[in-house]
Amino acid sequence: MDSLDVPALTRLLVDIDSTTGQEAAVCAVVADLLEARGYTVTRQPVTDRRFNILASLGVPEVVFSTHMDCVPPFMPARVEGGAIHGRGSCDAKGIIASQIGAAEALRAAGETRVGLLFVVGEERGSDGAMIADALSTGATRYLVNGEPTEGKLARGHRGVCRVKLHAHGRAAHSGYPQLGESAIEKLLDALAQLRAMPFVSDPVLGPMQVNIGGLSGGVAPNVIPPEASADLLFRIVTPVAEVIEGLVPLRPLVDVEYVYHVDAIHMNVLPGFDSEVVGYTTDAPLLTAWGTRLMYGPGSIHVAHTDHEHVAVADLHRAVDDYQRLACMLLEPAAG
Repeated sequence: MDSLDVPALTRLLVDIDSTTGQEAAVCAVVADLLEARGYTVTRQPVTDRRFNILASLGVPEVVFSTHMDCVPPFMPARVEGGAIHGRGSCDAKGIIASQIGAAEALRAAGETRVGLLFVVGEERGSDGAMIADALSTGATRYLVNGEPTEGKLARGHRGVCRVKLHAHGRAAHSGYPQLGESAIEKLLDALAQLRAMPFVSDPVLGPMQVNIGGLSGGVAPNVIPPEASADLLFRIVTPVAEVIEGLVPLRPLVDVEYVYHVDAIHMNVLPGFDSEVVGYTTDAPLLTAWGTRLMYGPGSIHVAHTDHEHVAVADLHRAVDDYQRLACMLLEPAAG
């Protein structure tokens, strides 16, 4: 079997538009590539022609995993300054390529206990990860989730909880405010109360955070506003029930609508690797049936989702070596 050109594969994948919900083409390319190289490939249907890919050479004890989808807009690949630029170059198509490259190098050395799991939908809703977790056989001992960690192991990350606050008032002519009730003023009071709350902190992950990401309400400047709402995203470090319970004091002013959440996670690290807590949220908390979870990847989250997203070719090659090293350490008898 010929050796895998990891930078070339990265460019090929970046040149395929796989905006979340439109991953069918990249799914087909990756699945066909792995089958052509002799892997047993299971396509896990998600929606329409979108599917996850589980590829193995035997019974995988260690699985490298990441996602095939990207945020919009699509930006094709270009090479400049020793780096591959384009949408998904670091988040996470360079990771796909480096994980396949590592699996191929391990196979060449006689190691076939490493598998690959590539999912759809990570950037919006994680429907692929939820399907993958439901279909796990439970045989895998370790999952190495790929995200741009700058070549470090992630010690963990906060979860997320999206909440909407809805305030209700009564419309009236603004010249007679006593006849109405301002929903916007009630919402502002609730948000002021929220911002004054002390937030719980985790010794590893740090404090809970909140972003007031959207505000809406009102009819016109001369109308007392009857409705107003705020869209909040909490970066959580405790069970979501505790977060929602902490919002009870706001209820005299607003209704609290729970939208969704992903739990926080603490992850394993290994000697010989730098480590850090990352500020973003991933599929890792949802992949509970895939064994002990670790997280590593080339590239920086600081350029992901931007118009200057890129990954250094040298970092891709380093990642191939590091993924091999991680697998070998995890497969040592002492690791189990």
